[in-house]
Amino acid sequence: MKQQLFGKKVAITGASSGIGRATAIRMAKEGADVALIARNRERLEEVASLVRAEGRKAVIIEADVTDAESVKKAVAAAIEGLGGLDVFHCNAGIYLRCPAKDLRIDQIRKIMEVDYFGCLNCVYAVLPYFLEKKSGAIVTTCSMDGKKGVPPDAAYVSAKFAMNGFFQVLRQELRGTGIHVGIIYPSRMDTPQIEHVDCPKITPKGNPDSVAKAVVKSVVKKKKEIMVPSFSCHLLTWADAISPSLSDWLVRVNNIAGTENGKEPINEAK
Repeated sequence: MKQQLFGKKVAITGASSGIGRATAIRMAKEGADVALIARNRERLEEVASLVRAEGRKAVIIEADVTDAESVKKAVAAAIEGLGGLDVFHCNAGIYLRCPAKDLRIDQIRKIMEVDYFGCLNCVYAVLPYFLEKKSGAIVTTCSMDGKKGVPPDAAYVSAKFAMNGFFQVLRQELRGTGIHVGIIYPSRMDTPQIEHVDCPKITPKGNPDSVAKAVVKSVVKKKKEIMVPSFSCHLLTWADAISPSLSDWLVRVNNIAGTENGKEPINEAK
């Protein structure tokens, strides 16, 4: 099997579980060496062993994306540990499920600090390096919540809409620099982050590896935006473009919001 990213050097935030974990393994299968960035060293060790089992190098870096200096050091460590860097996957994030009327401002700020400003800390830490070498790829895990807001995710939706807007502008401004900017919009995936949410049969939780494959596709084929899964996500955005009332109705009648199952929410990085 041809390895599409053979010899490439990739850094992933939120690499200890969920989408980040799946992407690290997928990148290794595609021939890349990987810098694993997150807060939980024990879980990072587990992911690193899976990357090494594919015959690829894994560098473990403990860092908090909300700390700009910590992120700068993480990028420097990734470059040193891997001998360079070709791809940065901005993936770390937390999730909060709460109706807008019940949210506190401090809760919204926390989500924004991790999901939005944490992502920007990564962008501004790695961008000078990519600009200097005139190549590289920055790919972010956004969300379909960044395309169509779904209750009761107001805080999370706010962060993802902000991320979507920033990356759309960044993509246009970096045209001609040799740097690719990609945005992945997953629907709900089967990760620890939403273990406490049961999804309807019409939109079941997806396999995180499907997002990992989308990240690879974005890098290899220079895809600007990818929705996962493609058809249902595009259907919802098309409906929203035609009529917000129609897309609101689709969300409501299909119970796309899902229902809580009583399990304790897990706010680990993706």
